[in-house]
Amino acid sequence: MSESPTRANGQCHCGAIRYSMPTAVEHHALCHCTDCRRHAGAPMVGWALVGQADLDMTGTPKIYSSSEHGRRHFCGDCGTGLFYTNEAIFPGPIDVQTGTLDDPDLIPAGAQIQIAERIGWMEKLDEMPAFNRYPGMD
Repeated sequence: MSESPTRANGQCHCGAIRYSMPTAVEHHALCHCTDCRRHAGAPMVGWALVGQADLDMTGTPKIYSSSEHGRRHFCGDCGTGLFYTNEAIFPGPIDVQTGTLDDPDLIPAGAQIQIAERIGWMEKLDEMPAFNRYPGMD
């Protein structure tokens, strides 16, 4: 019987920044806030919170001050959003964008947050047609 991995790996789109993090996280939430959506260019963003000391990284992300306390860390080469820190809300830990994990299924999401800002059509995803690949390319 195989054991579940205790660490997960991820990277930016171009591979300039790679990281490893524990699969045991404080929480993994799907955020629907406007700031996350706008920064990621996506309808929601998955975030897993871990201690900064538990995150191993190669490469150095650029940091953007997205609010008074919020800091968004991204690859300066390809632009991929990777991490978020906020010393006022959660001093010490770092949020990792789970969509950048090599195997996102290693850390299941446990909640949706900021649903007051959720895009209306996100509530009806299960009602939309679904395709394994781009339509006509199955």
